Amino acid sequence: MAFESLTDKLQNVFKSLRGKGRLTEEDVRRALREVKMALLEADVNFKVVKRFIKSVEERAVGADVMNGLNPAQMVIKIVNEEMTALMGSEMTELEFLPGQAKTVIMLCGLQGSGKTTTAAKLADRLAKKGKKSLLVACDVYRPAAYEQLKVNAGKVSADFFGIECEKDPIRIVKEAMSAADGNKDNVVIIDTAGRLQIDEELMDELTRIKEAVGVHKTLLVVDAMTGQEAVNVSETFNEKVGIDGVILSKMDGDARGGAALSVKAVTGKPILFVGMGEKLTDLDQFYPDRMASRILGMGDVLSLIEKASEQVDEAKEKEMASRLKKGKFDFDDYLESMNQMKKMGGFASVLSMMPGMCGMLPRGAKMGDLADQIDEKKMARTEAIVLSMTKEERRKPDILNPSRKHRIAKGAGVDIADVNRLVKQFKEAQKMMKQLPGLMGKRGRFGKFPF
Repeated sequence: MAFESLTDKLQNVFKSLRGKGRLTEEDVRRALREVKMALLEADVNFKVVKRFIKSVEERAVGADVMNGLNPAQMVIKIVNEEMTALMGSEMTELEFLPGQAKTVIMLCGLQGSGKTTTAAKLADRLAKKGKKSLLVACDVYRPAAYEQLKVNAGKVSADFFGIECEKDPIRIVKEAMSAADGNKDNVVIIDTAGRLQIDEELMDELTRIKEAVGVHKTLLVVDAMTGQEAVNVSETFNEKVGIDGVILSKMDGDARGGAALSVKAVTGKPILFVGMGEKLTDLDQFYPDRMASRILGMGDVLSLIEKASEQVDEAKEKEMASRLKKGKFDFDDYLESMNQMKKMGGFASVLSMMPGMCGMLPRGAKMGDLADQIDEKKMARTEAIVLSMTKEERRKPDILNPSRKHRIAKGAGVDIADVNRLVKQFKEAQKMMKQLPGLMGKRGRFGKFPF
């Protein structure tokens, strides 16, 4: 998962700071040297790291901090604030033309950066805001691009326009504008061709598209897993074509995080969205303050709440909250909680957004370890076991005797030990759930999760 290694290293630095009653200037400088190395290893731009460390040191090595009641906490606060500023301070909204006027968005980037998938993800996100999008297939070189965009447009209920076998992207975008008028689309998203590397021909083509239809927003899609190279690509595209913002794709992969921490500082252009998975719903708004909080291991409760709001069925949520208040929790609830967890990106993803969870892991353990332990195959096996139970067994787990467990194991195609293990885990979760009513708050927002 992105930033995991960086978060672990920074957590260790902060732990050593907290272990000291008072801090000397040398303590702070030593800690910042470790922070500097951690950032460089995360593939953050060297010049960006240098400026960042200088800013933190100027604020941290002062009488107000050194003589404060909790100097270590003050230093961590300063690091958090400076890291937020590094990524843009505030969330940047994608702006649209007023009324029903068409806003034309051009996506550009290198081949393999995820432009075509991102185009559909963006259309899906905008649909939730009441925008009707037309996806335009202007990658005339990659054979599968046309069909991929067409299929994905159907999945997100967006309109599609392309001219199969047409090699002139200028003709395609011009005719797409007429199609958008006919469909009454108020957003046009142009998926352009990429290259294995930057070349003048690509840049010229993008410039001609911008001039032909009056593109309002040019968004660069960069692969977060390419690290520092993503920053170099962003800088070049900005110089040659001119970009208005960046979308970081594949942030859920093994990305070291350098791109997210460097792009704004190097290009001056904001990161608007981040791709956090392969599903067409996995495009998140980028919040610099929340990202800084996650990088520093402080969690991201606001994003967790928003994900729950988007994915959780309100009626089911209220019903489960009501059941929990009565101390009821059965295998149907357990199954529902698993389904909701999957929609929100999985158990490890949820835990990574909860404050303090990194510090609660066993020594040497990482959030990625949890992801490995609770992978899709294991979740599918658990689901198969629960679905092999009768309705009565799901509602009354206490009736599960050895003969019933053998039948369930056979029906799910698993070993009896797997069934016993699940039943044991369920009983532990059941005990925890009975303790949750007083902790759930006004709406019982997190009452559905079996942790």
